[in-house]
Parts: sequence; C-alpha cells; structure tokens
Amino acid sequence: MQKTLESRYSRQIPLLGTAGQEKLFSSKVLVVGVGGLGSAAAMYLASAGVGHLVLSDYDQVELSNLQRQIAHRNADIGRLKVDSARDTLLALNPDVRVTTIPYVLEGTGLEKVLSSCHAVVDASDNFETRFSLNRACYQVGVPMIYGAVLGMKGQVGVFPFQGEAPCYECLYPDDGRPEETCAQFGVLAPLVGVIGAMQAVETIKLLAGIGDLLIGRVLLLDALTTQWKILRFYRDPKCPTCGLPRQIRQSFQNL
Repeated sequence: MQKTLESRYSRQIPLLGTAGQEKLFSSKVLVVGVGGLGSAAAMYLASAGVGHLVLSDYDQVELSNLQRQIAHRNADIGRLKVDSARDTLLALNPDVRVTTIPYVLEGTGLEKVLSSCHAVVDASDNFETRFSLNRACYQVGVPMIYGAVLGMKGQVGVFPFQGEAPCYECLYPDDGRPEETCAQFGVLAPLVGVIGAMQAVETIKLLAGIGDLLIGRVLLLDALTTQWKILRFYRDPKCPTCGLPRQIRQSFQNL
C-alpha cells in the first residue's frame, strides 16, 4: 500500500487490517438515492476508501433538501443530485472513482448494474423502489444495506440474500400500504445522518469481512426518547421474493 494511502487511513487500518482496507479499495458499491441517507452513507464510504461508488438518483437539488442532505450546498440548487454529490465525494477523497446514473434504474438495466457491484446501499425513500431493489438484489445475489427515516425514528438492516437469511419483503410485505413521506410527517436532520452513517458502518463491515452484520435483525432508533432497540425477524417461507429457490450468481464472499 502506498505511503500516502497508509497515512490517509492510518486511523482505520488498525481496525480493518491492511487486507481489509485493500478489500475496500477493490470494492464497488451502488448507492440508490443521494438524498439524506445517501449523502451521509456515500460521504463516509468515500472517506473510508471504498474504491468505486455508483450514485443513482434522477432528482435535482431543491432548497428544502439542504436541511438534511449534506452532500449538497446552496449553490447546487437546480443541479442533478448525482452531480452535486460526485463533486462532494471527490473533494473528500480524490482517489475514489465515482460513477453517476441520473435516471431511474429498473428491470434489466438495474440487474446489469448490480451484477458488477459488491453491495448496494438502499437510501431510497419509497416502498416501490425498495421492493424493486430488493427483488433485483435477490436475483443477482448482491447484499443490500437498508435504511429508513421518518419523523424522529430510523432503522437499519442488512439483507445478504444467502442461506436462510430473510429479505426486505419478509420484514415488510408488499401489501399496498399507504406511503408515509417526510413531506407529510417531517424528518429530523441529524437523525438522517445517524442512520446513513450506520448504513456505511454495516457496508464497510460487510466489504472488509469483519464483525456481526445486522442480518435477521433491524436496528431501531427512537431519537425522541434516545432509545436503540433490536427487532429480530425470520425468513418467510411464503415470501414472494425469497420464498422460492434460485441460484445466487454473485456473493459478497467473493470479493
């Protein structure tokens, strides 16, 4: 490892080891959504040295975003979020490669992008995108690191799509429930950063092969009462996504 890189990551290498840090360098991570969650997650992944980040978001920066979406600045209003976030990430760490996708990923296009990634950070803000991403990740066999925030509450989980581990739809069945949005119920700015940072933590652990991941467990935070809780759940044999056998074509163990 180059001396300059050793210096940049000198506080992290004692935790990950040189081999773990090199795994980060060689990893490619898709971040779906570069709003509140995606901003925090992507910035920490870039600063930690994940070698290639792919940012997917079709939206533009608006004034109301700036309360919590820290990858963007006032001067970025009207720009594509992926372009604004790319500039922020490269300013943090010019050694990281950043690819932008300024349109909705879906169908075979989504699976094609996933097939070259080692992990996906789900920083989306709606059920439709999460269900679609969950199903595509399951088909391709790419781990998904999930996060969500609404009001004063947030949650994080990891879906590896291996063995008997449950998927997102085991936790939240696609039952047509009404969408709850931040525009309706509000969202506390730093809470989004906390959950996005936790998504980055789980992603780094997964890529480096360390620690215990939030598999079959969802970490819940109630910021109003400052309480952390763990919700355990299991694979649903009737789940329309993972309840049927399929062949995994890619694994995070093959980094």
